[in-house]
Amino acid sequence: QVQLVESGGGLGQPGGSLRLSCAASGRIFRNDKMGWYRQAPGKEREMVATITSDDSTDYADSVKGRFTISRDSARNTVYLQMDNLKPEDTAVYYCNADLLSWGPSDEPTAGRYWGQGTQVTVSS
Repeated sequence: QVQLVESGGGLGQPGGSLRLSCAASGRIFRNDKMGWYRQAPGKEREMVATITSDDSTDYADSVKGRFTISRDSARNTVYLQMDNLKPEDTAVYYCNADLLSWGPSDEPTAGRYWGQGTQVTVSS
C-alpha cells in the first residue's frame, strides 16, 4: 500500500505565499514522478506542476514564474511553493505520484497514486 499525505494550504492573500507538502509512504520501490494538480469548483482537474526523478520540471502556463516545485527524493516528498497568489489559484490541490511499489509477490508494480486533497483559498 502506498499513501500520499498532504499538508499546507489554507487561506492566502492575493500577492501572498503558501507552501504545500506531500509525503509518499509505503512499500515504494522507485518514485519516478510526483506532481500537483488542482480542481476548482465547476472545472476539470488540471496539472499545476510535475517533477521527475532527475528533477525535470513542468509547469502550467498559468503558474509559471510564480510556483516552484521541488522534491526530497530521500523522503519521497514533494513541495509546491506558491508565490504571488491570485484569486484564480483557489482550488483543491491534489498530490500525485507515479511510482513502482512492491506488489504482493514482491515484484515491482507500477501505479498512480493521489493524495486526499487540500484546499487553497486566495482571498483578501
